[in-house]
Amino acid sequence: MARIKISLPDTFQFNCQIPVRITDVNYGGHVGNDAILSLIHEARMQYFSSIGYTEMNVAGAGMIMADVAIEFKSELFYGDVLTVSVTAGEFSKVGFDIFYKLEKQGVEKTILVAAAKTGMVCYDYKMKKITAVPEEALKKMKR
Repeated sequence: MARIKISLPDTFQFNCQIPVRITDVNYGGHVGNDAILSLIHEARMQYFSSIGYTEMNVAGAGMIMADVAIEFKSELFYGDVLTVSVTAGEFSKVGFDIFYKLEKQGVEKTILVAAAKTGMVCYDYKMKKITAVPEEALKKMKR
């Protein structure tokens, strides 16, 4: 069976630290796949905030997550602190991808927990239609 393979960029524009909450842990004793998606969402919100935006206002455009891919690499547990690196790329007329590298610190090395990518589409919520990526946003995200 073919597996998802995410090619992460060499550099990232932003990183943040997110502690694992007890509510992120599932019956298996580790962070569940649904919680990884929530952690990615938190990192995306922090990324947008770092460049002066929110998901509802990226230089005037709202965002819709059109798709997501997550490549799980290692377990994550309560008490771990994630370092999430985030950057935008693969720009089109109406959207772009956001890439995420989720890592935790091991005893002697940094451990890749997951690689992820979300496809974001610009949306005008008032007009209820897809819109172009604002030039201002392109300039900030392409740094």
